[in-house]
Amino acid sequence: MSRKGKKEKSRGVVDTNVLVAGISGFRKPYVRGKNPSADLLHKWAEKGNFVWLVTDDILDEYKEILRRLGVRPNLIGAVINLIRERAEQVNVRVSFEISPDPKDDPFCLCSEEGNADSLSR
Repeated sequence: MSRKGKKEKSRGVVDTNVLVAGISGFRKPYVRGKNPSADLLHKWAEKGNFVWLVTDDILDEYKEILRRLGVRPNLIGAVINLIRERAEQVNVRVSFEISPDPKDDPFCLCSEEGNADSLSR
């Protein structure tokens, strides 16, 4: 059966600052519309409204930044495991500088290799 007639989900890469801001939006009772990053994460977790693209380098950065910010290890594990279970793993075959900021290269390369529609920053 052809998928041509069906609308495919958008594909996106989520920058670490969006993940951190989104998680902080869940500290208090979640209120839709108050924190755009929390809204993005909530829609993804509850409705699977887009395909989250990741690489091992991106997951490592998520873990490292969350650890540096003092997030409890069990919460970091739960977040990373949820992302790993539901996201699409992208295998970046070539590594090169693609961004003016080398720290953004893993996200830009994942976006390119994964045919992303967006890079949430």
